[in-house]
Amino acid sequence: MKQGTVIKSTGSWYKVIDQEQLEWNCRIRGRLRMDDIKSTNPIAVGDEVKFEIEEEENENRNGVIKKILPRKNYIIRKSINLSKRSHILAANIDKVYLIVTLVAPQTQTGFIDRFIVTAEAYHIPVTILFNKIDLYGETELQELEELKIIYEKAGYSCQTISAKRPESVSFLKEEIKGKKVMFGGHSGVGKSTLVNSLDQNLDLKTGAISKSHASGLHTTTFAEMFELQSGGFIIDTPGIRAFGLIDFDKTELSHYFPEMRELLVDCKFNNCQHMNEPKCAVKQAFLDDELAPSRYINYIKMMEEDETETFRKDIYK
Repeated sequence: MKQGTVIKSTGSWYKVIDQEQLEWNCRIRGRLRMDDIKSTNPIAVGDEVKFEIEEEENENRNGVIKKILPRKNYIIRKSINLSKRSHILAANIDKVYLIVTLVAPQTQTGFIDRFIVTAEAYHIPVTILFNKIDLYGETELQELEELKIIYEKAGYSCQTISAKRPESVSFLKEEIKGKKVMFGGHSGVGKSTLVNSLDQNLDLKTGAISKSHASGLHTTTFAEMFELQSGGFIIDTPGIRAFGLIDFDKTELSHYFPEMRELLVDCKFNNCQHMNEPKCAVKQAFLDDELAPSRYINYIKMMEEDETETFRKDIYK
């Protein structure tokens, strides 16, 4: 059998690049199961797989995937249509870049926190990229500074960029060199435009913003991984409208909030859930304005709710 990396998934066919840099169109024959993962997509972009050659003639290189090698990590979310099933966005990632916009469209803190909690759970470093800053007015610029303070205090790298200004994203070219990185965010936040700006050989389709909903039109239909001239890969994912958590032990949720994790030893009870327990260091930090209200409120919502929902900014004021 040959071994390769899945660089594109359409749900039924998978494009795999082998160790000789040849591309193969592969499919799954029969049922392919993965231990402990109930996913709508058993194979994800970034997976390392073993496959058998089915056809190799001229440019026709077809194969059948027989085995998925163990994953070091993955980004997973609740399936949109099947609430008890999950959808794996990408696997075997070195770093995730979450693209956030405060206008056209607006990314809410509930979405940000659910996304980075998932990355924390699988030990994937996250950088938050605040995009489209060329469109921000005074109100948005003030909100941007407030959000940067919140997430930098929590330990996350935050950068302000405009994907249409090459000089503002030049630092990314060095950061991603030789790595396998994923770009995520809502539809319309500028993922494809940003990816295009990082490698002149890439020409991903970009789209406009829906005027009726101020949300992005889906231009990336399937997750796909692109090889960079400088070495390494970029994973571009479909725009995500909501991010539902799945396969989480709620008793460990606070461990995935770095600024809360530092306070856990000061709670009276070892199993403190930081909600109604007495002498809770996390809740006290919230009451003393040492813990960002939006972070604590989003934590409580994750503890209390199972269903994916969108978050209104005004509830945090």
